[in-house]
Amino acid sequence: MNFTNELKEYPFLPAATEISLTMDAKVYIIGGFVRDLILNRKRIEIDFLILGDGTLFAEKYAEKLGIKNVSVFRNYGTAHFKYFEIDLEFVGARKESYSRDSRKPLVFTGSFLDDINRRDFTMNTLAISLNQENYGELIDTYNGLADIENKLIKTPVDPLITFDDDPLRILRAFRFASQLNFNIDDSILTAANQLRERLKIVSSERITDEFLKILASEKPSVGLILLFHSGVLEVIFPEIANLAGVDQRNDYHHKDVFFHTCRVIDNISSATDDIWLRFAALVHDIAKPQTKKFVEGTGWTFHGHEEMGARMIKSIFKRMKLPFNKIEYIEKLVRLHLRPIALAKEEVTDSAIRRFIVSAGEDLNDLIILCRADITSKNQDKVSRYLENYERVMKKVWEVEDKDKLRSFQSPVRGEEIMQICRLEPSRKVGEIKSAIEEAILDGKIGNNYDEALAYLMLIKDKFLL
Repeated sequence: MNFTNELKEYPFLPAATEISLTMDAKVYIIGGFVRDLILNRKRIEIDFLILGDGTLFAEKYAEKLGIKNVSVFRNYGTAHFKYFEIDLEFVGARKESYSRDSRKPLVFTGSFLDDINRRDFTMNTLAISLNQENYGELIDTYNGLADIENKLIKTPVDPLITFDDDPLRILRAFRFASQLNFNIDDSILTAANQLRERLKIVSSERITDEFLKILASEKPSVGLILLFHSGVLEVIFPEIANLAGVDQRNDYHHKDVFFHTCRVIDNISSATDDIWLRFAALVHDIAKPQTKKFVEGTGWTFHGHEEMGARMIKSIFKRMKLPFNKIEYIEKLVRLHLRPIALAKEEVTDSAIRRFIVSAGEDLNDLIILCRADITSKNQDKVSRYLENYERVMKKVWEVEDKDKLRSFQSPVRGEEIMQICRLEPSRKVGEIKSAIEEAILDGKIGNNYDEALAYLMLIKDKFLL
């Protein structure tokens, strides 16, 4: 197979052929670019494999293209620069040796085959020659093309060796399965299970990065279920693994909390690419195992799981090295995720809806998306009926929100003015008066505007000043 025509989309590539001739080196495009070219996926980086001095090749190539900023890592024989919007990565052919307590290899100069052998998966061993004698020719050492066509992820050598050398490849396998909707070779699942404890030598940041890529894929449940069946989830995210086997009432949810959570994440992923809203979907029921209780005549209950779940978020973020500026957002969505469901079950008052809107604040839209995604069941009639109720209540939420403008709610009469009118110093009493005005607005006694709030202040102030 020859990709000469496809490579014409990248007019800077023939310059690499010219450099290879002047250096008496061989040059190939390898790995993800070739895979994605075959799959017709977006390509934003190109990996070059050089049989020769990879860093010197990169410097000469950059000079040829008029690029001045080249990042060179001579200890590893790698280099990088950006050409327009494409990242170009260069590596000299190498072989690697690993110690048991590190995934950082010792690097030695190697042959083309040595370099192919060290690659993670067969689909990433494919290479395209940029050499004059066979420009554009596909080199397929491990039947990677057939594996791509069969949507199968396999390792070029025994996966026990591949994963033992670099256990992060376990997560990469599941990430690719989730991103590409590929199947995993059975040998990979077996090796992942046997070597899952090896992931403890990998930094939390690298594990979290791969996990978030799974969560960002089109159908995250593919990767999550593979993580679960391999036992890897118990190592990297035990709180989610613990959801498996937890039964719940079969009304608008699946019975098993883990598989219900997978469905919720897939539901929400069809509505948003926001990784943190997807993460909220992942952890929304995270405290159900701790709050599970059987009530005669009702079945399993999980009272307070939303509050306990919210309190678990900070420790999870610390362990996984997630950004702390997202903690409050996730806590809020976990804490409030049952509120819309409760509203949809009863004849709801405008006051209850106002309080819900104020609690959600600027995250109202996201909370509603999460709660809609949370409606899952194998019984589609139940889902349809519940969604009708839910949409009816949400329509009322938007009507009240539009009418009362409550998203960034607080008393239209601010504390400074209350102190001036009531001749008060800063004190708890100022807050009590302000809260009384806010409660009157939420109860519908007065409108959410300055004039009515001021009139109400004048009406009630003496009661607070006695």
